[in-house]
Amino acid sequence: MAMKDSKDLRSARWYAPDDLRSFGHRSRTLQMGLSAEDWEGKPIIAILNTWSDLQPCHMHFRDRVEFVKKGILQSGGMPVEIPVHSLGEQLLKPTAMLYRNMVAMEVEEVLRSNPVDGAVLMGGCDKSTPALIMGAVSMGLPFIYLPAGPMLRGNYAGRTLGSGADVWKYWDERRAGNISKSEWQGVEGGIARSYGHCMTMGTASTMTALADAWGLCLPGASSIPAADANHQRMSAACGRRIVDMVWEDLTPDKIMTSASTRNAVTVAMATGCSTNAIIHLVAMARRAGIALTLDDLDAIGRTTPVIANIRPSGTQYLMEDFYYAGGLTALMKELGPKLDLTTLTVTGECLGEGLKDARNYNEDVIRPLTNPVYHEGSLAVLKGNLAPDGAVIKPVAMDPKFMTHRGPAIVANSYPELSKIINDSLAHITADHVLILRNAGPQGGPGMPEWGMIPMPQKLLNEGHRDMVRLSDARMSGTSYGACILHVAPEAFVGGPLALIETGDIISLDVPNRRLEVELSEDELTQRRERWQQPEPKYERGYGWIFSKHIEQADKGCDFDFLGTEFGAPVPEPDIH
Repeated sequence: MAMKDSKDLRSARWYAPDDLRSFGHRSRTLQMGLSAEDWEGKPIIAILNTWSDLQPCHMHFRDRVEFVKKGILQSGGMPVEIPVHSLGEQLLKPTAMLYRNMVAMEVEEVLRSNPVDGAVLMGGCDKSTPALIMGAVSMGLPFIYLPAGPMLRGNYAGRTLGSGADVWKYWDERRAGNISKSEWQGVEGGIARSYGHCMTMGTASTMTALADAWGLCLPGASSIPAADANHQRMSAACGRRIVDMVWEDLTPDKIMTSASTRNAVTVAMATGCSTNAIIHLVAMARRAGIALTLDDLDAIGRTTPVIANIRPSGTQYLMEDFYYAGGLTALMKELGPKLDLTTLTVTGECLGEGLKDARNYNEDVIRPLTNPVYHEGSLAVLKGNLAPDGAVIKPVAMDPKFMTHRGPAIVANSYPELSKIINDSLAHITADHVLILRNAGPQGGPGMPEWGMIPMPQKLLNEGHRDMVRLSDARMSGTSYGACILHVAPEAFVGGPLALIETGDIISLDVPNRRLEVELSEDELTQRRERWQQPEPKYERGYGWIFSKHIEQADKGCDFDFLGTEFGAPVPEPDIH
């Protein structure tokens, strides 16, 4: 591989010329206590750190950034830490998804406007992975992704607890009167007992695994628990490797190809991935100029079995068990012929080279293809007159009896309306009904919050039911489960067919044939559409106004329309005068 000369470093535009402007750059860098020996002839590496005091998943990043810096120095680079907005899913309201694109823009512009040659991206919690990668891909500098790693297993009263999944489970049991307040508080205190992101195969674990499978991480880095000392060593290794990537000019366009994108989708389906993966996969691929549609995702899902026996798709194991069983490299080794092993990774070598020493140490945690957890991939894309542009369901995590279902709708126009329905112990609702929440999509939410894991109605819990068909234009947490139909596109807020449904309409679901229909004639739908009125806009100024004017629908990845590669010519390097 051809090596870059030091005079060709991007940062040399700022520091090398013998002129007035570069004098200012050098003198102000000297002001920070640095000297010419720190930057002359060396790649300057930006470490984009998403640490925050309100981000529990990334609490260890203050420590890990020091290991990254050490690795960069070991390889002869100059580290510069740059904070970017932290997208913690737990405390950020109304949803971190509202700000994913804002962070992607911040990342792109931070890298473009500063004298840096490459980047280490530090993320992990749900939206941070796609946000960081989308921005860095749009900029085009060499980068490597450092995943936060999953937290340790939860524990209460001798029982293993999993993020999210056990929250929904025990909450239903508390509402049903089967556990006490003190038991509920015991679960609360034991379910998240270390730093790191969710340790189920939720959105966080899904997205870091995707980055790994795409070739954007050191092989297997996504599986290392956050509290494991190997995570510190991996952090230093990322620092060492990014310096070499700059010299090799190993830019993301050489790694994120159509073939590696297919690898990422295949691995996603095999892990029992989060439903959110579909939105982020489409957005990330499109930022790389790769056409990826819901139909492509569904086609790969139909031929890729779930082989990661990790909750919520599995019934017992968590990410810590997955790591001990061999982690993502072992899973990719099991997938074998379903992957293109010739694709390039950040190591500078092909994917197959990174998998040659991988071993599966527990075939119940990581199943062979001959004994899958589920015969098809984790997700299915539904279409029909209720979702002409698509909707998503997770068959592996639902009661199989709802794979085909027909029942009357009960419609809630907002979450407060929904709450009244689910908390009414005398509600006229049966397990055959289809409970609908609308106006919770990209614009209606706003930001498409994780309200789609609609709680079971109190009346049905009292009767012993734990699943029913639920339908929304919202998202749900990747740690969730149940017969939840999500991401209905177009959303109700912009006049999609979901806006036209009335309580009592018959909804038909056919997962094997990928159909989602409302049993109404086209004439009836047309008449209702003529009566429909556009809701008042959510925002009249600020970032929310920009968001509502430019956000795309779920089937397009919910990116801003003006950030796609097809929108205009690439942004040039900044002028320096």
